[in-house]
Formats: sequence, C-alpha cells, structure tokens
Amino acid sequence: MRLLIQRVSEASVSVAGEVVGRIGAGMLILVGVGQQDGEAEAEWLAKKCAGLRIFEDSRGKTNLSLIDIHGAALVVSQFTLYADTRKGRRPSFIRAALPETAEPLVRHFVARIASHGVPVEHGRFGADMQVALVNDGPVTIWFEHEPDG
Repeated sequence: MRLLIQRVSEASVSVAGEVVGRIGAGMLILVGVGQQDGEAEAEWLAKKCAGLRIFEDSRGKTNLSLIDIHGAALVVSQFTLYADTRKGRRPSFIRAALPETAEPLVRHFVARIASHGVPVEHGRFGADMQVALVNDGPVTIWFEHEPDG
C-alpha cells in the first residue's frame, strides 16, 4: 500500500457537488492499494498514521500525533499512487489492485485507523471526487508498505 499524507488545518471531499467527508485539523490520507496488498499492510499503515508525530507541541516541536491532538483523518482512495511513468507519456496503473480487491482494503484501513480512537471521514470509492484542503506547514509525507514475502 502507498499513502500520501498531508497535515491539514481542514480538508473535505465532494462527489457531484455534495460534501461526503469533512475534517478540521488532522490528516488527509490518500490511499493506493497494490495488487499484492492485504490486511497486514493496511493495519501497519493505520497504526503508523495514528501515532506519527507530525503535529507541533506548545514549544513548536513536532512531538504530537493525530491521537495526541484529537485530530481527524480524511481518507480518500487514490489508485493513481501506483502510476508507473517510466515509459511513454501515459501512466500505467498495472500494479494497482482491481477495485474488488482495493475497496475492502481501503475500508479495512479506515476501520483500523478509527480503532486507534481517530475520527475518520472518507470519500466514495470509485467516484469522481473533488478534494479541497489547507495543507498545514506544508507537511506532506509519502508512506509505502510492501507485502511481506
């Protein structure tokens, strides 16, 4: 699985002009699922996100996690994180999981991050979504967890 995390002061996702998810301070998490990914990758990444210390404490040091600040997560599925642009001018998405595999894993990721006490909003899988955010910092971090074996 691949994640692109952005520390935000606010973020929302809309489908056909309707807001389907909105958060204040926290993380916008774009999630890409690869063909070989499973629940173990989703669980590892959810735990990592919940405990990642990227929020400032009272001294301005990045010592606080999403849990510590009582922040929220906005999770948006993003198969394009598996774009391969090494050849030609059109990205290939051959390493991205098919929707019937990816959708349950994105739902599992959402459930696992929520199990750490993080309020979670999410987009609509497979929909044409518009994402709005205010990147705080800016802080943007790439995570990848390859399947074991």
